Amino acid sequence: MKNKLMKNGDSIIRVLDEKASGVFVIDCIKTTMPYWCEASSVSDYDICSEDELGFIARSEELSAAEKRIMHERYTLIAGILPFVSDEKSRSMMISKVAEQYKVSKQTIRKYLCLYLVYQDISVLAPDKKKDPRELTADEKNIRWALNKFFYTKNKNSLKTAYTMMLKEKYCDSSHNLLPNYPSFYQFRYYYRKHRNLQKFYISRDGLSDYQRNSRPLTGNGIQEFASSVGVGMLDSTICDIYLVNESGGLVGRPILTACIDAYSSLCLGYTLSWEGGVYSLTSLMTNVIANKQEWCKKFGISISKDDWNCNSIPATLVTDMGSEYKSETFEQITELGVSVINLPPYRPELKGTVEKFFDLIQDMYKPYLKNRGVIEIDYQERGAHDYRKDACLTLEEFEKVILRCIIFYNTKRIIDSFPYTEGMITSNVKPYANCIWNYGKSQEGANLINVDYRTLVLTLLPRTAGKFTRFGLKVNKLRYTNNAYTEKFLKGGNVQVAYNPDSAGSVWVIENGNFVEFELIETQYKESTLEEIDKIRDRQNELIRKAQEENLQAKGRC
Repeated sequence: MKNKLMKNGDSIIRVLDEKASGVFVIDCIKTTMPYWCEASSVSDYDICSEDELGFIARSEELSAAEKRIMHERYTLIAGILPFVSDEKSRSMMISKVAEQYKVSKQTIRKYLCLYLVYQDISVLAPDKKKDPRELTADEKNIRWALNKFFYTKNKNSLKTAYTMMLKEKYCDSSHNLLPNYPSFYQFRYYYRKHRNLQKFYISRDGLSDYQRNSRPLTGNGIQEFASSVGVGMLDSTICDIYLVNESGGLVGRPILTACIDAYSSLCLGYTLSWEGGVYSLTSLMTNVIANKQEWCKKFGISISKDDWNCNSIPATLVTDMGSEYKSETFEQITELGVSVINLPPYRPELKGTVEKFFDLIQDMYKPYLKNRGVIEIDYQERGAHDYRKDACLTLEEFEKVILRCIIFYNTKRIIDSFPYTEGMITSNVKPYANCIWNYGKSQEGANLINVDYRTLVLTLLPRTAGKFTRFGLKVNKLRYTNNAYTEKFLKGGNVQVAYNPDSAGSVWVIENGNFVEFELIETQYKESTLEEIDKIRDRQNELIRKAQEENLQAKGRC
């Protein structure tokens, strides 16, 4: 009977779970919280079809913005689903989620009940919004007064702000109060309805005090927000080894960037490069969704699908306060429905899973690469050996080593401290990251987002403003065209554009979450980078400037 719809007259229920002592059901009409009852109490109910609920899945019809909101709402309840049948644990998780995301408990219960009734994530998508009501003249005055007199460092009370509003907006030239003016209760009601606590704390106490005393805290451990797969922790580290280029010249120490699932400790993806920053994060996220069997095959390594079965993005990404994670380019990933949590600085214990990953990986390869550029703990001491002289591996050779270490980390490292559930023990889940991950993917609460390579790459490209003209779409001083946009070229106007700094051949206009490709008109620059184009134009302008000087001199001799 589990997950079946049952009907008796006008009443429809869904059986969510069953035990010998009874059944766990939810009222699909009232959409109230589920409850346990005796099996005999539903004996008069008959099994009915999903059509009785009158709900039609509409995932394909949703816009990119609606899908983002849908995934954000599912993120709120994903960690509660494994505990839904235990009222005490469920209530505790709802309280934690409400405090973490600053959402009311009633809102979380509403999303939870909707999902349990319809068993489809698209039910969490927002309804089509009606045009917002325009503010009245009194409401505009109240909003103005709150910003000018209440949300300030003077810390005026609501009563004082109200009095100042009357003086400025509702008095004549003789300072007499006009006949019609809003009451203090209207003023206070508008404030409470539109209250923004973050704005309240920052405007009255200052940003520093807010960061120190009032900002939301994520807790002291990952178990609070990683009760199931779908929470990825991002970080990077400089590897303790010096590498050389193909000709044997010393290059430096590479940067390893990784995404680790907080629940299972599985390495979802990695990238090894000479430079960090936003572009390494783009490479990391494309590696997360890549086919890992094909990826390992490029390095001559053969693995099974279950060894590294990850090709989806975690719906929640946890990062520190690094500039690359706070950049607008990386924040654009939220357009895919991903929630990004920025942890406070100097708190590595809040993302201990990824910190431990780096320690384990480096401890794996160091014993085998001694005297090959590996840095020992005495490298900063006076008179210590210069480990740069030992460097002999290239970046590609070292990546093969790193990849084998990651495969061992995922498939053979024993996780003896994992909090096993009864279901995991029954299913004989081995204490390896990949086994826990594969099991967790099939459980309720798994929160992963499937996205194709093109959409991910385009979403993470840097953006700028473009302008439609008769001569084409102008972006970065270059002209682009698309035959379907003739009217736009004639009308003109500005638009947001995604571009690739390493290839000027195409740009993508962003319309309603979709990317429309425009091709470069100046084909001589098609294979060039933006930096190369700037250099070419600088030399061209210099030639023109010199020719103009010669032209003026020639005119003077005439």
